[in-house]
Amino acid sequence: MLEMKTWAVVGLGDNPARAAYDVSAVLLSKGHRVVPIHPLAKPVHGQQAYSSLAEVPFSIDVVDVFVNSSLAGVVADEAIKIGAKGVWFQIGVIDATAHERVSKAGLFMVMDRCPKIEYERRA
Repeated sequence: MLEMKTWAVVGLGDNPARAAYDVSAVLLSKGHRVVPIHPLAKPVHGQQAYSSLAEVPFSIDVVDVFVNSSLAGVVADEAIKIGAKGVWFQIGVIDATAHERVSKAGLFMVMDRCPKIEYERRA
């Protein structure tokens, strides 16, 4: 999925102390388009934000999930609904039934991993 271009980062707000902020900066530095998804919909890293995946008016390749595991399944279902190509659950975000639904829907699925770490491993 690291080769996919457009990443919606669910839970990305404008707080630089949060992991989503740092990871999204790495994604941008690697040439990805980052779309912040947060209820407050404030721009992050100069990127237009949306309050939900359904509001994004263009195609999303990867939905990167930085929410609590108890909410991750809902986000995964939204990713399927919008036609994303993949879902990435960050470290600590675990939902086996959501993983199964995403996989059965034909999307790529990564769980309990971080793209920033994966890029570091490639270096």
